[in-house]
Amino acid sequence: MAIRNIISLIFSFTKGIKKIYNNSSKSLLFIIFDFLKLNRQKGITTEEYFQFEFESQDDEFRNSFLGIHEQRYYLDYLNPTKYYILARNKYITHKILDKTGVRKPVLFCYYHPEGSVLQSDEIGNDLQSVIRILKEKSVSKCVVKTTESSSGKNVLVVYDITFKENDAILHLFDGSEIKLSDFLTSTPLVFEELIEQTEQIASLNESSVNTLRFMTTLYPDGEAKIIGIFFKIGRSGKCVDNAGIGGNVDTCVDIETGTVKFPIQFDGWRKIKDITHHPDSGILIDGMVIDNWKSIKSQVKDFQKSFPFIKAAGWDIAITDEGPVVIEVNDMWDRTGQYFIRKGWRNEIRDCYFAWKETGARYPFERANNRLNNNRLKNIISYE
Repeated sequence: MAIRNIISLIFSFTKGIKKIYNNSSKSLLFIIFDFLKLNRQKGITTEEYFQFEFESQDDEFRNSFLGIHEQRYYLDYLNPTKYYILARNKYITHKILDKTGVRKPVLFCYYHPEGSVLQSDEIGNDLQSVIRILKEKSVSKCVVKTTESSSGKNVLVVYDITFKENDAILHLFDGSEIKLSDFLTSTPLVFEELIEQTEQIASLNESSVNTLRFMTTLYPDGEAKIIGIFFKIGRSGKCVDNAGIGGNVDTCVDIETGTVKFPIQFDGWRKIKDITHHPDSGILIDGMVIDNWKSIKSQVKDFQKSFPFIKAAGWDIAITDEGPVVIEVNDMWDRTGQYFIRKGWRNEIRDCYFAWKETGARYPFERANNRLNNNRLKNIISYE
């Protein structure tokens, strides 16, 4: 079995290096030695080396990048198992934010297809109870999401609802229709308010809610820090802004000034090009300054202070005339944003991690099995 594992690892490594070499201008020898060095120092995987184009990155990016192995280690401590469901499950997140004063979309209905809840004005267990709740609240527009999906998956944007005798027709943003009875399955759902973003943000692409991802950390003294911000902008005719689901326009946002910079069109890894204007609307993106930036930053910091269960969070924030609105809280986020902002957030996450470790806070469990042994992890974490 050990021999088979070794052969499998060699095959995976060879395949990964070949893929990198075929998409790079660097020599094969350079790529092999460069990858092995980064793998030893930081645990960088062949997938990360390929996706983030490490052979072409400068020293600042290479040194500050937070890879998957380190991220799991830090976030399993900062966002422990007993709390992470509070951010992972959209219904539970709604209920917590309701009690903390954090601005979010109005929750119309939670569909939970198991058991039976009697006479609830919010929880429906079957078709008729969901219809009753939507009718009682006069809901015509809404967004429907599965409770534990991410990356813009399984999102339904409803522009109108026609109620029938024993069903309802959902009229979607793209002109198509679907029966509510066909959409309600064994998967829990939340029906929530359709957000209206500011004119400035909507002008970039009005078919999607274009969100800012605020990366924040919370410290033992109650201080909240913003460690990185990137902007996800949808494409014409798409209702979501995620790069992998059709957003494809992403930018960095300067934390201090709210200035948009480094806009790119993301058509897949190593299929990325720099742009200045939105490819569909033609609106200038590069250099745009987001309105009311000082107030937005202050409120997002308060959001993090009000949600201490997750000490390193990725907030998807919509900008409305009333201020920032939380669309989603991410507790175990991907690493893609480091490409968008042109630097990593390893130092900031490590700083928060060690600050909490010094308090003696202990969580005797892990959420995910790390693929590196303890000695490797120890060396990677201690690397400066």
